[in-house]
Amino acid sequence: MKRIGIFLILIALLSSSCKKEVYIFTSFHEPANEGLRMLYSEDAYHWKDLNKVLLAPTIGKQKVMRDPSIAQGPDGTFHLVWTSSWKGDLGFGYASSKDLIHWSEQQFIPVMVNEPSTVNVWAPEILYDKVTKQFVIIWASCIPKRFEKGIEDEENNHRMYVTTTKDFKTFSPSRLFLDPKFSVIDAVIVPRKKDDYVLVLKDNTRPNRNIKVAFGKSATGEFSNVSEPFTKKFTEGPSVVRVGEEYLIYFDSYQSKTYEAMRTKDFKTFEDVSEIVSVPQGHKHGTILKVSKKILKNLLSQP
Repeated sequence: MKRIGIFLILIALLSSSCKKEVYIFTSFHEPANEGLRMLYSEDAYHWKDLNKVLLAPTIGKQKVMRDPSIAQGPDGTFHLVWTSSWKGDLGFGYASSKDLIHWSEQQFIPVMVNEPSTVNVWAPEILYDKVTKQFVIIWASCIPKRFEKGIEDEENNHRMYVTTTKDFKTFSPSRLFLDPKFSVIDAVIVPRKKDDYVLVLKDNTRPNRNIKVAFGKSATGEFSNVSEPFTKKFTEGPSVVRVGEEYLIYFDSYQSKTYEAMRTKDFKTFEDVSEIVSVPQGHKHGTILKVSKKILKNLLSQP
């Protein structure tokens, strides 16, 4: 039996070493003026910090880089979007890279210019949708007096908006993406299979401030059947990664100042796995994706 156990351990180690891909987790540190950071992991449970800034923000009124979200296109190019200001910007930042080291000139994507009373453009989240062969970008904005006020202040009553693009030169007209009848921010689209998408979102209303899910048949909506919360209050910034047949949902438990995680197979039942994950202190949320080991090796070799 002892020999069998050793054999199984060796097989597991060999399997891990043969993997051609690793996970990266885009990140930023408060007060978000330094720029893009990244974590990396072999298993998506245990993370290490690259301990370097990969891209310093140069655009936006406040020139910050919050909520960095990244997606890789079919040609291998990485496309990065981020929150460029707390308030006052009618768009978000954008840059691209082939290797996550050398970046294109930063651009400001003005997605809310047709809504000049917009207070903010927060947490743009980017996804390459293989079904429609286009990039889908969603974000939260507040337009005062546009929606039923509820208990939120007019400048904190957010809804989700969306645009699409194939080349980052032309974009579809921005439109309302999700109105769940409450203030919503920090949403991320999770494709499962054809005609099957999950939206993980933060209910930003004062008594709640927790994370829920909704379901839809396409990346651009509509999403409905918003669930009850599966996290405690004062949680935000969900990031989702598929590991085998399961999904890990990382989130910032900002009142307790901890980074936590839930595990699920169906987005209906959730298991708290916070005790078995490790996330470096100071990490703030972004997106998780797989990259080649060569990409990571080059990142690690940079000063």
